Amino acid sequence: MNSQHVLVVEDDHNLRTALSDTLGLAGYKTCVAESAEQAMTICARHNFDAVVSDINLPGDDGYTLMTRVHKNNPDLPVILMTGYADTEKAVAAMKAGARDYLVKPFPPARLLRQLKSVTPATAKNNWVAEDPASLQIKKMATRVAGSDATVLITGESGTGKEVLARFIHSHSSRFPNPFVAVNCAALPDTMLESILFGHEKGAFTGATSRQTGKFEQANNGTLFLDEIAEMPLPQQAKLLRVIQEREVERLGSHTPISVNVRILAATNRDLADEVRAGNFREDLYYRLNVIPLHIPALRERPGDIQPIARHLLKAHASTRQSGPEKFSPDAETSLLQYHWPGNIRELDNVVQRACVMSAGNQIEATDLLLPVSLATRQQNKNEETNPEPVSFDDLPVNSRKKAEFKVIFETLAKHHGHRGDAAAELGITTRMLRYKLARMRELGIET
Repeated sequence: MNSQHVLVVEDDHNLRTALSDTLGLAGYKTCVAESAEQAMTICARHNFDAVVSDINLPGDDGYTLMTRVHKNNPDLPVILMTGYADTEKAVAAMKAGARDYLVKPFPPARLLRQLKSVTPATAKNNWVAEDPASLQIKKMATRVAGSDATVLITGESGTGKEVLARFIHSHSSRFPNPFVAVNCAALPDTMLESILFGHEKGAFTGATSRQTGKFEQANNGTLFLDEIAEMPLPQQAKLLRVIQEREVERLGSHTPISVNVRILAATNRDLADEVRAGNFREDLYYRLNVIPLHIPALRERPGDIQPIARHLLKAHASTRQSGPEKFSPDAETSLLQYHWPGNIRELDNVVQRACVMSAGNQIEATDLLLPVSLATRQQNKNEETNPEPVSFDDLPVNSRKKAEFKVIFETLAKHHGHRGDAAAELGITTRMLRYKLARMRELGIET
């Protein structure tokens, strides 16, 4: 049984009850709401792993609810439901950020499959580690979990830093209290403080109601601050104060609120170098770096590649009625020979794509569609190779992301790789551009 928390938003009493009962029998904890307004009030008090909402609601509709939810938590999966089979609405929903679009009536098994595919596993044994380097990290993480010490997790993007953080939380005395994750690089500077510390009604333009911050949501649990090096200096100062004083003040309020939160932070950059460059506070660095844990790149722990690939294949197979069940020997050899610049995230994308491309009950090497230019360069380090043109159509992301990545790629090429100039033309910060480029590299796009 899992401890994931799902919010169900449905104005029909009978269907709302049926959905709640279905999820409860599957082991989910549920909250229910009759309207978008009630749902937002509940979201202010609880931390959810997913939201399942009808589109046609009294007052604000499901699209509006999804927009408001993603404003406060961009990574929270939202599954929309409707009683009408409308292809255009389905496409619009997916482009707007919905993880799936279910047409009523649908079998309960489909909803459960979709939830399983969009919510992270919380079981204590969900970390695949068979390489000696990974086993050593797992041993250290198990020991660390028994304390409340702050942990700084380092490693390249996509190596599984959040998985390690969840492992530490699930093996600690704070489990099953909330595990709240915040990606500091994915949020605008102007929103980061409000999201972390919360705000009062009227604190700023658009603050129409009180909103609890991530620290309050993680009370008695764990707060995971991913990409901590991307946090602006002003917010670093306020974070340091919260860690020291163990209390927060919502924006627009001067009343301190006590919080009992364990901090786990992660970065793919060298924080010591960032301190020397003046980009990161030295005092905050020492507060976070109490126990350092470094995850090697996937190419540095080859013993994990095939086990993780099999684990991912099993996970993706559970969301499909049919498809491949194993890798052919040639496919497994190809997995081992590839360099994996995007680490586990790239491996996950490759496995997901191979499940679609495979025509049989096993994945062949040709189904993997590994970037030839990257693999060739890894196998022939001393030979110059010309990378093949980037095919954005083949990326395992939605059409909106494909278009966004293509614009970024072309803008960066236009400015000969100068990130400052490219970010200025794109109308985003260099911090946000770095984040987006990292996601592109995970998909095999050379930038």
